[in-house]
Amino acid sequence: MATTAKQEARHLTDGYFFDTDCLCAFLWVRGESILSKLYAGRIVLPAQVYDELKRVPHLLNKVDAMKRNGDLDVESMEVDSAEYHDYLQMTSMPEAGMRIIGKGEAAGIAMVKERGGTLASNNLRDIAPYVTKHHLTHITTGDILMEAMDAGFISEAEGNRLWSHMLRKRRRLPTATFSDYIRDRQTQ
Repeated sequence: MATTAKQEARHLTDGYFFDTDCLCAFLWVRGESILSKLYAGRIVLPAQVYDELKRVPHLLNKVDAMKRNGDLDVESMEVDSAEYHDYLQMTSMPEAGMRIIGKGEAAGIAMVKERGGTLASNNLRDIAPYVTKHHLTHITTGDILMEAMDAGFISEAEGNRLWSHMLRKRRRLPTATFSDYIRDRQTQ
């Protein structure tokens, strides 16, 4: 399906709201440059994600470097806002049939729901009902690596190397290799 000029312009300006797990998949393996190349100036970290990263100082240092370079911004929600109300609901008293989710995931969902953009999260089990209900655009680590490969920033072999390192750092990924992920996506 072809995209219109308006859709393409929106894609180039919309934010990518990262939760902790998806961002850390890249930080742990020194792959933040991939995020910077793909999404420079459009990476948004909810303040809750930034706070979670304070527990791992060397990862926080990488995020701070990305901030200084203008690759990402840390954003908060106004306490009286609709997105903050949604955030509180998802983290403490969700609607019937929905589960309580983590602060980073909830903040990202609430922000994307209100502001538009793309949610970057690997925690499909927790976020899928919210993504489906609110018709949110969503990507995972695998999707980001595929986009980087399609853009020529990495090769499939480099993607496999990064994937392997991510697994060693206990990142939960859906397949054993990046090549397997590509094959699975092509058959969907």
